[in-house]
Amino acid sequence: MFEYFSGNYTWNMAVTTLVDEIGTISEPDRALRKVADLDPSDRVAANAAWFAAMVELGAQVEGFAERDRVCGNDLSAARKFHRSAMYFLRAERMASHTDPARLDAYKRALKNYELARRLGGDPIEFVRIPYKGAFIPAMFLSGEGEGPRPTVIHLQGFDSIKETQYPYLSGYRPRGMSALIVDQPGAGEAIRLEGLTGEVETENYVEVLIDYLETRDDVDADRIGLAGISMGGYFAPRAACFEPRVKAVCAWGGLYDFGEIVRPRLAGVGASANSPLPDAVGHGLWSWGVKTPEEWVALTERLTLRGILARLQCPLLVTHGGNDRQIPLSHASRTVDEAGSADKELKIFTLEEGGAEHCQLDNRYLGADYVTDWFADRLVRGTAEA
Repeated sequence: MFEYFSGNYTWNMAVTTLVDEIGTISEPDRALRKVADLDPSDRVAANAAWFAAMVELGAQVEGFAERDRVCGNDLSAARKFHRSAMYFLRAERMASHTDPARLDAYKRALKNYELARRLGGDPIEFVRIPYKGAFIPAMFLSGEGEGPRPTVIHLQGFDSIKETQYPYLSGYRPRGMSALIVDQPGAGEAIRLEGLTGEVETENYVEVLIDYLETRDDVDADRIGLAGISMGGYFAPRAACFEPRVKAVCAWGGLYDFGEIVRPRLAGVGASANSPLPDAVGHGLWSWGVKTPEEWVALTERLTLRGILARLQCPLLVTHGGNDRQIPLSHASRTVDEAGSADKELKIFTLEEGGAEHCQLDNRYLGADYVTDWFADRLVRGTAEA
């Protein structure tokens, strides 16, 4: 993985994925240079400086985009609005959910992101699916071709958000599939603006998402797939064990038992230096709606695939990075070993080929190509084993 900052996994992960999303390092380098020499031991001050630098850059690029739009250069404006949105999202990632400035940056990111899609003519429809008195926000990416198309639902992980997954999931479209990219309860817009906290029984909201897809004339309801990234490696297989309308499922990063990850880290043991967020515990409490670390540990005891995977009958793909520094490879192996599916595969990305980090964060297009090809084989070409 490209490591801009020495020994700072949290920031390096943010930079590497940012470059994937905007296609350049030179522009964000203007903000990164402002924080490169800060003392990493003072995490509060360092993260506040990161936030300020990214907000400043996001605002500057937003201004450039507005100038293009006034001149009628919508496509140029779209590119800039997209990059601005990603800078605001990287700012809010390093701030506490209790900081009002974080929510302001997030809302600004959503506005610019939607402008980018509209001005760029992207095949994206923003949808809101009713759920428990609120809404599950999602983006429907329309596949190429005539008639109803296979569609894959994409769930987020512990800390991911839907806006960071298009356009690199755009590979579904030319393969004749659509995608529903979702901020499910506990993730992205669902927790930030709708107040929907995480759920252990993920089949509850997946059922509602499939119900929605079945109302669309452009969706083939008999060919629906489900994928989950990172912690979604639990969410997606769990739901597929109980929802027979899922015809193929992918764990984009194996996660067999979340409690095995959380317990040692709360006890001060394990790879806490490889945390995806500055305050992963605080994020966990907030996004799952619990008050104390003790409640958080008790909840994570239930976030396991142990004892239910024998129920899984549809094709299963588990991808994992050979150099994953967040989740051990054994989680991916156990998921595949215990699944009842006749058609099941474990794909390990190596350092030699790339994509070896957590969920291919070092090159997500490698992971996206493999996942979309696999779904195309099962849902479009119909080559899955019986």
